[in-house]
Amino acid sequence: MKKKRILSGIGVILLFALYFVWNEPQTAYAMHIMEGFLPVKWAVFWWIVFLPFFLLGLRSLTKLTKEKPETKLLLGLAGAFTFVLSALKIPSVTGSSSHPTGTGLGAVLFGPLVMTVLGTLVLLFQALLLAHGGLTTLGANAFSMAIVGPFVAYAVYRAIIPTGRQRLAIFMAAALADMATYIVTSLQLALAFPAASGGIAASFMKFAGIFAVTQVPLAISEGLLTVLVWNWLVAYNGQEMAQLQSIKRGA
Repeated sequence: MKKKRILSGIGVILLFALYFVWNEPQTAYAMHIMEGFLPVKWAVFWWIVFLPFFLLGLRSLTKLTKEKPETKLLLGLAGAFTFVLSALKIPSVTGSSSHPTGTGLGAVLFGPLVMTVLGTLVLLFQALLLAHGGLTTLGANAFSMAIVGPFVAYAVYRAIIPTGRQRLAIFMAAALADMATYIVTSLQLALAFPAASGGIAASFMKFAGIFAVTQVPLAISEGLLTVLVWNWLVAYNGQEMAQLQSIKRGA
């Protein structure tokens, strides 16, 4: 029965994804930073920074699925949740877009390293199948959304959960993971395109200021939605959720 409920949840999320993809009213701008937008040296730099985290994530994911194969359905749900939310994009700074990231839920469930792999796969699918970005900028986009976001989410969750306010911990984890992703994206753009007057700092303030207009309400909305999904998981999958609490400490 629980397996059917999780499968139905994944099915609903995928249907929402297809709906939003088919009804996309505008040409895709990018998945954070679009294909070919970054200078070659910065595209290579972010690939080099990203790869070690991805390899550690693969090891963590392999260990998790071998020790607890029953978690594969929840992994699928976390990946589908990230895919759907990150597909809801709003055109923002030239060559980029604003959208929820959806990485907070998976980071809290499985730990940040596992979410590094899931988030990267989401970005890869969107780059190859939906033209929401490209391969040259995948390292930069994965670093901001699939690495920094999950690590921030997990740190925030671990900091708040001792207070006993679990829903607040989930909300803050998801919302701040979203904001952290865009702060890093702003920094990546500022490093690649420093302002003629004021340099990197001025450019960062410009990019972050523009992103903030759309990203703050999106982050709050993502936090609230993640709490709703978390409540649904706790209500119907309490045993699996309890098992994950011990597993992710070693992730």
